[in-house]
Amino acid sequence: QVQLVESGGGLVQAGGSLRLSCAASGIIVSAYTMGWYRQVPGEQREWVAHITSSNFTVSAGSLKGRFTISRDNAKNTVYLQMNSLKPEDTAIYYCKGSSGSNNYWGQGTQVTVSS
Repeated sequence: QVQLVESGGGLVQAGGSLRLSCAASGIIVSAYTMGWYRQVPGEQREWVAHITSSNFTVSAGSLKGRFTISRDNAKNTVYLQMNSLKPEDTAIYYCKGSSGSNNYWGQGTQVTVSS
């Protein structure tokens, strides 16, 4: 059974930082494309960043380099380092693992940025 468990969300002031974690079981994250997405209630889920099995990383241009995705193969965990947070970054952040036709989602973690 595949499980992706996000953690690290919370309340932070604008300008602050958070690091989200996505701990995986049932899959090997280094063999998957692992991504982070976010969603504001009532809006579409938005892609944030991903890291491929070959360690290629890419993030949404709108973030202007504030967010960085990384992976710890020994811990089978993917991270999202978020710096210079803004109120508009407030959302539920989800982790996703993809390989071929297999797609797995975590339950999400809430990030709230106060002004």
